[in-house]
Amino acid sequence: MNIYPPKAVERAMKVQEIMLRAMSGQMLWFQAAEVLGISTRQMRRWRCRYERQGYDGLFDRRRRSPSPRRVPFETAERILHLYREKYYDFNARHFCEKLKTEHRIKISYNWVRLALQGAGLMPAHPRKSTHRLRRPRKPVVGMMLHMDGSPHDWLGTGEHLDLIAISDDANNEVYDMALVDEEDSASCMDMVKNVVEQKGIFCSLYTDRASHFFLTKRAGDEVAKDHCTQLARALKELDIQPIPAYSPQARGRSERLNGTLQGRLPQELRLRGIKTKEQANSFIRGEYLRMHNKSFKRKAGEEGSAFVAIPPTTDLEKVFCFKHDRTVNKDNTVSFNHRLLQINPSHLRFSFAKCKVTVFEHLDKSISIGFGPHTLGYYSPDGMPLNSRKTMTKNKNKKILLTV
Repeated sequence: MNIYPPKAVERAMKVQEIMLRAMSGQMLWFQAAEVLGISTRQMRRWRCRYERQGYDGLFDRRRRSPSPRRVPFETAERILHLYREKYYDFNARHFCEKLKTEHRIKISYNWVRLALQGAGLMPAHPRKSTHRLRRPRKPVVGMMLHMDGSPHDWLGTGEHLDLIAISDDANNEVYDMALVDEEDSASCMDMVKNVVEQKGIFCSLYTDRASHFFLTKRAGDEVAKDHCTQLARALKELDIQPIPAYSPQARGRSERLNGTLQGRLPQELRLRGIKTKEQANSFIRGEYLRMHNKSFKRKAGEEGSAFVAIPPTTDLEKVFCFKHDRTVNKDNTVSFNHRLLQINPSHLRFSFAKCKVTVFEHLDKSISIGFGPHTLGYYSPDGMPLNSRKTMTKNKNKKILLTV
C-alpha cells in the first residue's frame, strides 16, 4: 500500500492544526480560512469533508483513498470542548481515562494527545535525550518502599502543602498518602507506622537525604553513619534499613510518582470542590488511593511477600515516637521542654532520684516516662499527670482528653 507523499502529509497536518483550533473555540472559522489563505466557501467544504471522513478527508482525493480509521467530527469536537471547558488542567493520559470512564468515549491516548497539542490546548514536550539505565525492580513486595514529599498547590488556593506518599518498588502500589503542612519527622513517622500496622514490617525504605531521615555534616556530603535521627532510630528498631539517595535521578520512581500526582490529584480535588486539607485527606484515603492503584499498580516479578508480622513484644507507640534520655531530679521530677513531669510513688523503687529514664514524646503529643520495660507515668502535652495514655481530640472546636 502506497503512503501519502511528504508534502501532502505536511499540508494535511497544517490544515488539521488550524481546524482543531477553530473547533476548540480559539478562533473563528473565517479567521481559520484567512490563516490558510483560502475562501470561507472552501473552508466550509473542508470542514464538511473532515466531518464525514476525519483526518484522511484533508488529503487530496486524487492521490490516495482514505483510511478506514477515522474519528467522527462530532466526537472530535466534543472531546476538544470537554477538555477546554471541564478538564483544562488534566494531562493527556488522565483526560483519556476520564473520557472512557465518565463519558463512554473509547479513543486512543495518542490521538487525544496529538489532537490537544494540535489545537493548542496542550504544549508539546520534547523528548529527553539523556540515556539512562533503569534499575530493576525488586522482585517481591515489601523488599523496598519509596517515601517522598512533594510541595505543590494541591488545593488550588495558592498555599503550598506537602503531599507525602509511600509506595512499593515491586508493584508501584501506593500504600498511604496524606497532605501535611510540612514534611517532617512526625508526619513521616505517622505514615510509616500506618503502613507497618496495615502490612507488616518491610525490609528497606528508600528516601532522599532530608534532615529528618539522615544527618549530614554539610549539604551534599555523605550521611553520617555514627549518628541517626529519631526516624532512622525507629526504623532500625524494627530492622528496617534506611537507604539514602544521592541524586534526583536515583529516586526516579518517586519523582515520577510525584509528577503523576501533581498532574492528577489537584484536578480530582477541583472537580469535587475540595478546599481544605482535612477534606482532601479524607478523599485521598477513602477514594483516590484505590483509583490510583487501579490505574498504576502492576504485577510484581515474583509471588510472595517480604512483609513480616509485628512481634508480640513490640510496642509501636514506643517505637514511632521521640525518645529523650533524662535523669530524675531529687524531688522525683523530670525536666522536659520547660515542663516538670512528676513521678508518682511506685512499688518498683522507694525513690527514682538520679535514675536514668526515657521520656517518650508520642505522635499524638502525649508524653510517657519509661524506666527499663516499665512505665512510670503518662502526661498530657502540657505536663499534667494522667491515669493512662490519652489522645487529644477536638469536640466543638475545643480540645478535650479522651481515655483510650
